[in-house]
Amino acid sequence: QVQLAESGGGLVQAGDSLRLSCVGTGRTFGAYGMAWFRQAPGKEREFVATITWGGSTSYAGSVKGRFTISRDNFKNTVTLQMNSLKPEDTAVYYCAAGKVMGSGLSSSYTYWGQGTQVTVSS
Repeated sequence: QVQLAESGGGLVQAGDSLRLSCVGTGRTFGAYGMAWFRQAPGKEREFVATITWGGSTSYAGSVKGRFTISRDNFKNTVTLQMNSLKPEDTAVYYCAAGKVMGSGLSSSYTYWGQGTQVTVSS
């Protein structure tokens, strides 16, 4: 069992940066693939970034080059550094954990946090 809690969201202007954090409980945190998804009002939840237990990463095309996902298995944390934010990045951001590594599918992830709101004004 893994419980996840996100933090770091907020209201920023276009071009600003934010750093989201996700803290997980459970001794086997390092065995899980971790990911960030987001959901904007009226839209489906979409993949943002994922990182394997070994640190391999992949990103959605819309955030590649602007967002960076990282993890610290000793601290049970996953972070999402978001730079050059755009209004279209506005969404609730969710942290997720699953046994499948490197997947961009939400169905691959078993555990989800409650989400943190990111709002980017133009």
